[in-house]
Amino acid sequence: MEKERNPQIEAEVVRQMEAFTRGVEDLVSEKELEAKVRKSLETGKPLTIKLGIDPTGSDLHIGHAVPLRKLKQFQDMGHNVKLLIGTFTARIGDPTGKTEARKMLSADDIQKNITTYLDQVKSILDPERMEVVYNHEWLEPLGLEDVLKLLSQVTVQQMIQRKDFSERIKNDKPVSLIEFMYPLLQGYDSVAMEADVELGAVDQKFNLLKGRDLQKNAGQKQQACLMMPILVGLDGVEKMSKSLNNFIGITEAPNEMFGKVMSISDDLMWNYYEMATDVSMSEVAELKAGVEGGTVHPMDVKKRLGSEIVAIYHNTEEGIKARDWFENVFSKGNMDVDLPEAKIEADELGAIDLLVKELGFFKGTSDARRLIQQGGFKINDVAEKDVKAIIKIEDGMIVRAGKKKIVKIVK
Repeated sequence: MEKERNPQIEAEVVRQMEAFTRGVEDLVSEKELEAKVRKSLETGKPLTIKLGIDPTGSDLHIGHAVPLRKLKQFQDMGHNVKLLIGTFTARIGDPTGKTEARKMLSADDIQKNITTYLDQVKSILDPERMEVVYNHEWLEPLGLEDVLKLLSQVTVQQMIQRKDFSERIKNDKPVSLIEFMYPLLQGYDSVAMEADVELGAVDQKFNLLKGRDLQKNAGQKQQACLMMPILVGLDGVEKMSKSLNNFIGITEAPNEMFGKVMSISDDLMWNYYEMATDVSMSEVAELKAGVEGGTVHPMDVKKRLGSEIVAIYHNTEEGIKARDWFENVFSKGNMDVDLPEAKIEADELGAIDLLVKELGFFKGTSDARRLIQQGGFKINDVAEKDVKAIIKIEDGMIVRAGKKKIVKIVK
């Protein structure tokens, strides 16, 4: 006979599961996670939640923040969150989503990135209520016999089921044996940490599931795997990436952050509401219905989104101020406000070089050329439509590119 369940505990299970499953693309499995949450509440023992980060870069954007914010939800519910820094695995580099192997990082590069990462993570997670662990502590001591035991738990056929590996093999591109080791090492992290739940992006599914396999073989309870979708960048096409210049950095100034949010499409903003804000899904549904019914203007909804995102990484007041600044500059044309500044030493520059090389407004010349021809490139609010124009650089001049990019030049 099934034991009668406590109504208060069941209500809390529902509350936590609603939070944990919001915005999730894949979950292995929801039933398991629910059972783990229920047992945690019944026993008073928090779950151990794992999120691994390989310090392969130095700056975090709001795409990186998606799993970090999910980790914060577990933290707020009283669970034991562990941020795993891949001090060992970063030396290999996981090629997930790549068509070629990543370059191995030096110990110095890894250490610099760790310091920057942790400083930025503190704007999302409560540092007093998280444990930072480093996987070199248990991976470095592994001997050859230990490594061979790990390798014995997987076949080549299983490894080449990973999409990026199979694609490279199909296209006659090399896949090194050391890359085969990465999913095993990430899985072994879960064994070493005795993780109850592992978070990650959806492109990490193969690696997260490998953790379940290794835990089972080690006689442990298998972790639930909670996978977040990859946030699309400002261009609405590619995943958010600094290299593609379609990102919103979590340390960017409020006005810059707000302006970037305003550049996304109306369709994409709903995705950002779900993945990058704390606005309830019921309220998001009401906003969407209002836009579709014509009672709410999409621009107002997007401004709300901009304020919400700024508030998360700065504060509510800065979110309001950023909206006021944007409306002053772009709606009312008031230039008597603080503008982002760019220092340029040159006395004159070609229009394309100014927009692409100096200001970084565009990744390539074709977009800059198109903007100029359409009259979207302005100097002190005067349009310059000649793509071959030579621009005299003066202190205090204001350069505008389209509706959302503006900067004051400092000599």
